[in-house]
Amino acid sequence: MDFAPSAKAQDYVARMQDFLDTQVVPAEKEYHDYRVAQGYGDHSLPPVVEKLKVEARSRGLWNLFLPDLSGLTNLEYAQVAEVSGWSIGMAPEAINCAAPDTGNMEVLHMFGTAEQKAQWLQPLLEGEIRSAFAMTEPDVASSDATNISTSIVRDGDDYVINGRKWWITGVADPRCKIMIVMGKTDPNESVHRQQSMILVPMDTPGVEVIRALPVFGYQDQHGHCEIRFTDVRVPASNLIANEGDGFMIAQARLGPGRIHHCMRSLGVAERALRLMCERAASRTAFGKELARQGVVQEQIAESRMEIEQARLLTLKAAWMIDNVGARGARTEIAAIKVIAPRVALRVIDRAIQVHGGGGVSDDFPLAQMYAGMRTLRIADGPDEVHVRTVARQELGKYLQRG
Repeated sequence: MDFAPSAKAQDYVARMQDFLDTQVVPAEKEYHDYRVAQGYGDHSLPPVVEKLKVEARSRGLWNLFLPDLSGLTNLEYAQVAEVSGWSIGMAPEAINCAAPDTGNMEVLHMFGTAEQKAQWLQPLLEGEIRSAFAMTEPDVASSDATNISTSIVRDGDDYVINGRKWWITGVADPRCKIMIVMGKTDPNESVHRQQSMILVPMDTPGVEVIRALPVFGYQDQHGHCEIRFTDVRVPASNLIANEGDGFMIAQARLGPGRIHHCMRSLGVAERALRLMCERAASRTAFGKELARQGVVQEQIAESRMEIEQARLLTLKAAWMIDNVGARGARTEIAAIKVIAPRVALRVIDRAIQVHGGGGVSDDFPLAQMYAGMRTLRIADGPDEVHVRTVARQELGKYLQRG
């Protein structure tokens, strides 16, 4: 396995780094000030992000996550995505590589009809609208996707949807126009053929956004919402692929998408480490800089070593997806999904400790970074599910032998 950056990756990383340093990071204060002025219950997009999107497109930094459009392999994109993680609230959207749109665009790209692509995929690729992926439900353990209970029932030329979802990211943003909803079309089918996915426009009668859920007190700009579907009727042509294909589509969606999160998590960890080092070098306690205190040096060293290990595993997972496909990389994808957020959390926690009281305030980005990374250990499938996958892969040959 060769993880050395290709010439193309080096070019994109350099351009992404320049965009981050000269455009994105300097705009963070404007973004923050807008959200404070509007109030965190407001989910409108700070105008500076639209300016950044225009700039990103002019630099050729657009839709890099989709190999068929960007020409980047997963391994090459991994190195660019890490840079975007340094400003995780702004940079991914500025280059049109933000979840959940990336996963939804992949679904439509792989499984959508020509009409679905024209109506929904193209505006998403252009960054004109946002989207949501509605799977998780409050009344069941959604870590097991076969538990999903929302009903999708055929009625003539339509499907009728009833159910309740929550933690549906992006719905509060007024630009969110379409959801991919996962539910059951046939509860009597085999366990992995009961689910289907269907497109539901946000303005469809019967779609009710109940609330936007805070995370550790933070309201995400795009919102993580609870939604009720009451006799929601959409055309049968809105079904993605065929009835019973929902679980298969979900697995296809979560392969590359899962490591996208991991790539960005490394960027978050790297920024936290830099903040920790800068703070340690600039503060004095007990007669010398924190950076000269052995306990702080150990925290910094541990952080560097853990980031390097996580990066290698992320690059290996990306390389394997490129060379043997997501199915062949199943163990590596599951493993890095656990490792990357854990490492980021440990590094952020150390950085908070070095910052003292400032670390848990809004004067530094660390507290919000921690909230985001802690959520990621649940949001994209809880750690326990991914650990179970690794264990089953590891033990499979032994259990079969027994």
